[in-house]
Amino acid sequence: MSTQRFRRAVAAAVAGVVALAGAGCAVDRSGADDGKPTIRLAYQSFPSGDLIVKHNRWLEDELPGYNIEWTKFDSGADVNTAFVAGQVDFGALGSSPVARGLSAPLNIPYQVAYVLDVAGDNEALVARNGTGIESIADLRGKRIGTAFASTAHYSLLAALDRNGVTDAKLVDLQPAASLAAWERGDVDAVYTWLPTLDQLRKSGKTLITSRELATAGKPTLDLGVVSTAFAQAHPDVVDIWRKVQTRAIDTIKNRPADAAAAVAAEIGTTPADAAQQLAQGVFLTKEQLTSAEWLGAEGRVGEIAASLRSAAEFLAAQKQIPAAPSVRTIEDAIYVKGLPGVLD
Repeated sequence: MSTQRFRRAVAAAVAGVVALAGAGCAVDRSGADDGKPTIRLAYQSFPSGDLIVKHNRWLEDELPGYNIEWTKFDSGADVNTAFVAGQVDFGALGSSPVARGLSAPLNIPYQVAYVLDVAGDNEALVARNGTGIESIADLRGKRIGTAFASTAHYSLLAALDRNGVTDAKLVDLQPAASLAAWERGDVDAVYTWLPTLDQLRKSGKTLITSRELATAGKPTLDLGVVSTAFAQAHPDVVDIWRKVQTRAIDTIKNRPADAAAAVAAEIGTTPADAAQQLAQGVFLTKEQLTSAEWLGAEGRVGEIAASLRSAAEFLAAQKQIPAAPSVRTIEDAIYVKGLPGVLD
């Protein structure tokens, strides 16, 4: 896609997000006080600490001087569009959309401030029963649904590339739409994430998971990002946001029943199902998060910058973006101010 076509597509998408926000769709403004400034957070329904923070209203408790506004989005591409439109301050999205967002023509001025999770078995490629597909090589000429510009899309491209599949027909479908297409028989396979993934597994065969691709050198992550302008104006708020995200990870690891109950309430499932879904992700400890392998610490950005650069280079090679951003651009987009001390 040419740069000009990219810009036209982004402009159209921004108009859609502005209209959506104006209509108040999927926005939680409960208890809003017009006399307070508002912090706007974009979230998704994948099982994560972010849902625990939302459900327990930890930000509301820690930041009584602000309105806390949560808006649900279906994919990282939509979150990116909301940032372009100036509709959100914080967002939860995958590493592939972040790599795209930091690249031209989007050049979104945001920074990665947290690793929500490392994709494991919670993202996977599943073939529908009855299609005769037993391996990735069998996907030649088949129709595969995935949300374009998502981590699932990135992982799907990597899986197809590794197996020499060049003629599969990819269909841009958000999770709910991919499930509907699956049930109609319109697609032969889908690469997506929880909770939709578990529904597909009931009538399909898992061909590969993101955990396997990570082992093969193509890791994907769910990241928490913050607008650069917001971080510069309100570093204290960013610190509190990171602390409650760390509290949520601690809950997942040390009070799994509480974590499952919160996530279940947010995604509309049972605590048992939520616990099973949480078990499929990889959640970093505070020590891991601030290590050189991941986010890093103040004065030494971690290897997450190299991971995002690699993702951008792959997307550029696949002609999903015009070119990967510079190493410096990506390193500048990693927010490590105050780490690790601020998480204590």
